Amino acid sequence: MLPLPKQCFFVSVREQKLYFHENEKLIKTWEISTSRKQPSCVENSLGTPLGFHATADKIGEGQPLGMVFKGRIPTGRCYWECDAEEQKKSLITTRIIRLRGLEPGKNAGAGCDTYDRYVYFHGTNHEDLIGQPASCGCIHLRNREMVELFDWVEEGALVYISEE
Repeated sequence: MLPLPKQCFFVSVREQKLYFHENEKLIKTWEISTSRKQPSCVENSLGTPLGFHATADKIGEGQPLGMVFKGRIPTGRCYWECDAEEQKKSLITTRIIRLRGLEPGKNAGAGCDTYDRYVYFHGTNHEDLIGQPASCGCIHLRNREMVELFDWVEEGALVYISEE
Protein backbone atom coordinates (compact mmCIF):
# COMPACT_ATOMS: atom_id res chain seq x y z
CA MET A 1 0.00 0.00 0.00
CA LEU A 2 1.29 3.46 -0.89
CA PRO A 3 1.82 5.92 1.96
CA LEU A 4 -0.59 8.81 2.14
CA PRO A 5 0.65 12.27 1.17
CA LYS A 6 1.69 14.50 4.06
CA GLN A 7 -1.62 16.39 4.00
CA CYS A 8 -4.99 14.81 3.19
CA PHE A 9 -8.48 16.22 3.44
CA PHE A 10 -11.75 14.29 3.48
CA VAL A 11 -14.97 16.18 2.70
CA SER A 12 -18.15 14.43 3.82
CA VAL A 13 -21.17 15.82 2.01
CA ARG A 14 -23.54 13.79 4.21
CA GLU A 15 -21.98 15.02 7.46
CA GLN A 16 -21.11 18.53 6.16
CA LYS A 17 -17.63 18.12 7.66
CA LEU A 18 -14.04 18.58 6.53
CA TYR A 19 -11.45 16.30 8.10
CA PHE A 20 -7.79 17.35 7.97
CA HIS A 21 -5.11 14.66 8.28
CA GLU A 22 -1.40 15.37 8.45
CA ASN A 23 1.20 12.60 8.54
CA GLU A 24 -1.71 10.11 8.72
CA LYS A 25 -3.13 11.64 11.94
CA LEU A 26 -6.44 13.46 12.24
CA ILE A 27 -5.51 17.05 13.15
CA LYS A 28 -8.75 18.99 12.87
CA THR A 29 -12.41 18.72 11.86
CA TRP A 30 -14.43 21.68 10.62
CA GLU A 31 -18.13 22.09 9.89
CA ILE A 32 -18.64 23.15 6.27
CA SER A 33 -21.34 23.80 3.72
CA THR A 34 -21.36 22.07 0.36
CA SER A 35 -23.80 22.62 -2.50
CA ARG A 36 -27.54 23.09 -2.06
CA LYS A 37 -27.85 20.87 -5.13
CA GLN A 38 -26.87 17.22 -5.42
CA PRO A 39 -23.12 16.55 -5.69
CA SER A 40 -22.09 16.66 -9.33
CA CYS A 41 -18.96 16.89 -11.43
CA VAL A 42 -20.87 18.21 -14.43
CA GLU A 43 -20.09 21.71 -15.66
CA ASN A 44 -22.79 24.29 -14.76
CA SER A 45 -24.52 21.85 -12.37
CA LEU A 46 -23.69 23.95 -9.28
CA GLY A 47 -23.07 20.66 -7.46
CA THR A 48 -20.01 20.00 -5.31
CA PRO A 49 -17.73 17.72 -7.36
CA LEU A 50 -16.90 14.28 -5.98
CA GLY A 51 -13.68 12.30 -6.07
CA PHE A 52 -9.98 13.01 -5.72
CA HIS A 53 -8.70 16.58 -5.98
CA ALA A 54 -5.59 18.54 -5.07
CA THR A 55 -5.38 21.98 -3.57
CA ALA A 56 -4.17 24.38 -6.21
CA ASP A 57 -4.01 28.17 -6.01
CA LYS A 58 -4.04 29.82 -2.59
CA ILE A 59 -5.49 33.32 -2.92
CA GLY A 60 -5.96 36.14 -0.43
CA GLU A 61 -3.05 35.87 1.97
CA GLY A 62 -2.91 38.95 4.19
CA GLN A 63 -6.41 40.16 3.33
CA PRO A 64 -8.64 41.12 6.27
CA LEU A 65 -11.26 38.75 7.63
CA GLY A 66 -14.45 39.09 5.57
CA MET A 67 -12.81 40.56 2.44
CA VAL A 68 -15.03 39.98 -0.61
CA PHE A 69 -13.44 38.55 -3.78
CA LYS A 70 -14.75 38.90 -7.34
CA GLY A 71 -12.95 36.90 -9.99
CA ARG A 72 -10.40 35.94 -7.30
CA ILE A 73 -9.48 39.62 -6.82
CA PRO A 74 -10.14 41.40 -3.49
CA THR A 75 -12.78 44.11 -3.92
CA GLY A 76 -11.49 46.32 -1.10
CA ARG A 77 -14.71 45.78 0.88
CA CYS A 78 -15.61 43.34 3.62
CA TYR A 79 -18.99 41.65 3.30
CA TRP A 80 -20.64 43.74 6.03
CA GLU A 81 -19.80 46.84 3.98
CA CYS A 82 -21.84 45.54 1.02
CA ASP A 83 -25.41 46.70 0.44
CA ALA A 84 -28.29 44.53 1.63
CA GLU A 85 -29.00 43.15 -1.85
CA GLU A 86 -25.41 41.95 -2.30
CA GLN A 87 -25.31 40.49 1.22
CA LYS A 88 -28.21 38.19 0.26
CA LYS A 89 -25.87 36.50 -2.24
CA SER A 90 -23.35 33.83 -1.35
CA LEU A 91 -20.15 35.88 -1.42
CA ILE A 92 -16.59 34.56 -1.65
CA THR A 93 -14.82 35.94 1.40
CA THR A 94 -11.54 35.97 3.38
CA ARG A 95 -9.42 33.36 1.53
CA ILE A 96 -9.68 31.04 -1.48
CA ILE A 97 -8.12 27.62 -1.99
CA ARG A 98 -8.86 26.49 -5.52
CA LEU A 99 -9.29 22.78 -6.23
CA ARG A 100 -7.99 20.79 -9.19
CA GLY A 101 -9.69 17.51 -10.13
CA LEU A 102 -7.39 14.50 -10.42
CA GLU A 103 -9.67 12.02 -12.18
CA PRO A 104 -9.80 12.45 -15.99
CA GLY A 105 -13.35 12.16 -17.29
CA LYS A 106 -14.82 12.52 -13.78
CA ASN A 107 -13.59 15.83 -12.36
CA ALA A 108 -10.78 16.69 -14.79
CA GLY A 109 -11.21 17.46 -18.48
CA ALA A 110 -13.91 18.76 -20.79
CA GLY A 111 -17.37 19.23 -19.29
CA CYS A 112 -16.40 18.23 -15.74
CA ASP A 113 -13.20 20.05 -14.78
CA THR A 114 -13.25 21.18 -11.15
CA TYR A 115 -10.52 23.78 -11.73
CA ASP A 116 -12.29 25.26 -14.76
CA ARG A 117 -15.55 25.31 -12.76
CA TYR A 118 -13.83 27.54 -10.16
CA VAL A 119 -14.60 25.27 -7.22
CA TYR A 120 -12.93 26.46 -4.01
CA PHE A 121 -12.69 26.22 -0.29
CA HIS A 122 -13.60 29.77 0.81
CA GLY A 123 -15.10 31.88 3.55
CA THR A 124 -18.72 33.00 3.45
CA ASN A 125 -20.92 35.89 4.48
CA HIS A 126 -23.53 33.32 5.59
CA GLU A 127 -21.75 31.65 8.49
CA ASP A 128 -25.15 30.85 10.03
CA LEU A 129 -25.65 28.27 7.23
CA ILE A 130 -22.43 26.35 7.94
CA GLY A 131 -23.28 22.74 8.73
CA GLN A 132 -25.97 22.45 6.06
CA PRO A 133 -25.89 22.38 2.24
CA ALA A 134 -25.88 26.04 1.21
CA SER A 135 -23.28 26.70 -1.51
CA CYS A 136 -23.31 26.84 -5.30
CA GLY A 137 -20.75 24.00 -5.52
CA CYS A 138 -17.87 25.35 -3.44
CA ILE A 139 -17.01 24.31 0.10
CA HIS A 140 -17.72 27.08 2.62
CA LEU A 141 -16.04 27.52 5.98
CA ARG A 142 -16.46 30.14 8.68
CA ASN A 143 -14.10 33.02 7.96
CA ARG A 144 -11.79 32.50 10.95
CA GLU A 145 -11.63 28.78 10.19
CA MET A 146 -10.87 29.56 6.55
CA VAL A 147 -7.81 31.54 7.65
CA GLU A 148 -6.73 28.59 9.81
CA LEU A 149 -7.14 26.16 6.91
CA PHE A 150 -5.36 28.52 4.51
CA ASP A 151 -2.40 28.87 6.84
CA TRP A 152 -2.06 25.09 7.28
CA VAL A 153 -2.71 23.74 3.80
CA GLU A 154 0.06 23.28 1.26
CA GLU A 155 -0.59 23.54 -2.46
CA GLY A 156 -0.93 20.02 -3.85
CA ALA A 157 -2.52 18.51 -0.73
CA LEU A 158 -4.87 15.62 -1.49
CA VAL A 159 -8.62 16.26 -1.10
CA TYR A 160 -11.25 13.52 -1.35
CA ILE A 161 -14.88 14.62 -1.62
CA SER A 162 -17.44 11.92 -0.86
CA GLU A 163 -21.23 11.75 -0.63
CA GLU A 164 -20.66 9.80 2.57
